[in-house]
Amino acid sequence: MSTEKIKHLEFIQNVITRMNTNSFQIKGWCIVIASALLAVYASTKDNYFFLVAVFPTLIFWFLDAYYLNQERKFRGLYNDVAGVTDEPKEIKPFAMRPDLYDGGKYSYWSAFFSRTIFKMYLSVIVVLIGVFSYLDC
Repeated sequence: MSTEKIKHLEFIQNVITRMNTNSFQIKGWCIVIASALLAVYASTKDNYFFLVAVFPTLIFWFLDAYYLNQERKFRGLYNDVAGVTDEPKEIKPFAMRPDLYDGGKYSYWSAFFSRTIFKMYLSVIVVLIGVFSYLDC
């Protein structure tokens, strides 16, 4: 493998790592903000804070799905540049084109309903609703 190809793979890997880090941070911020708003709701009993806690959770869900979608596209690019797929696409040297990948596992909704993201954000929403129901009694 040429040094140019190795450098290209390093660039792609750096982007993948950045997307993964962003996704991890979004999950952390979601938990922190939902917990803080839940604590404010518990002390004030104002339903507004509960609704405010659900809204950012949904926003973070959409944003996290975007980063996972981009990460999957760059993984496809990485695999094609490395030549490990059955039918690799022709990628120009140092091209960073995630837009070449769409549909199927590269679609936004596939990322949105992926196991890890769907279970995490749905769990947060269920916990928020459960705590709201418990505290509302």
